[in-house]
Amino acid sequence: MRRLASLAVATCFAAMLAACSRPAQPAAFDPQRAYRDVEAQVALGPRLPGSPASDRLRAYLRGELARAGWRVEVDRWTFAGVGLENLLAKRGRGPAVLIAAHYDTRACADRDLHAPSAPIAGANDGASGVAVLLELARTLDPQKLHNGVWLAFLDAEDQGGLQGWPWSVGARRMAETLATRPQFVIVVDMVGDGQQELYWEASSTPWLRERVWSLAADLGYGSNFVAREKYSIIDDHTPFLERGIPAIDIIDLDYAYWHTIEDTADKVSPASLERVGRVLKRLLETPGATDLP
Repeated sequence: MRRLASLAVATCFAAMLAACSRPAQPAAFDPQRAYRDVEAQVALGPRLPGSPASDRLRAYLRGELARAGWRVEVDRWTFAGVGLENLLAKRGRGPAVLIAAHYDTRACADRDLHAPSAPIAGANDGASGVAVLLELARTLDPQKLHNGVWLAFLDAEDQGGLQGWPWSVGARRMAETLATRPQFVIVVDMVGDGQQELYWEASSTPWLRERVWSLAADLGYGSNFVAREKYSIIDDHTPFLERGIPAIDIIDLDYAYWHTIEDTADKVSPASLERVGRVLKRLLETPGATDLP
């Protein structure tokens, strides 16, 4: 009996060692967890530049990124007397690709007929892009990355036209101060609409948008990633384009609650977050998909 027991223990121990030696399988992009990130951001209140809510959000972002194993760099500066902060999370090796989202919310709902001076909750306009980046940070497989991947969380995108502020203050700061030029930039903005339709943004780099939308079609998302131009917009991709860096904007401008007080978490669809997340995950983990043309 003792010999049989010893054999059983040895067999069990060998099985445990074999299990430990196998690389852990990376988790799939979890749309419900990404949606909880949207809710967590909205629960903080409006994330205006320089506000306590913005400080609390950055602490949340740094904590989630650290738990996922990313190295986070912080850039602090002052604009128009307001302290601002960009976060840049890094992982992988080789030429860098940059995926970016803004985390601030607009200080007034100037498209809202009933409350144009109220700040917005920013569930889709701000929080949805941040949520996609956070869930990518948790689920990208380091063994499959063929580049250095940089996830940028940008301050002060959405105050343009208010009290003399321009658009994309944080993105411009990053574009001007990065020591290393990324191969390309992808901006993720307002992607959570339940009626998701992501058209090509007209000023975006053609070869890069075609590549991303082709991957989306391969995943069965052709009705959500619509491969034709509909809008041109100044957004966080613009400062990078101005410096000659290929860049695209993944954005859904057909969002009825844009810059209104109705941009709340119930308007965001986990399935929409998942589609964008899975497309970007496929891009970053597929050999050759991030190569320049």
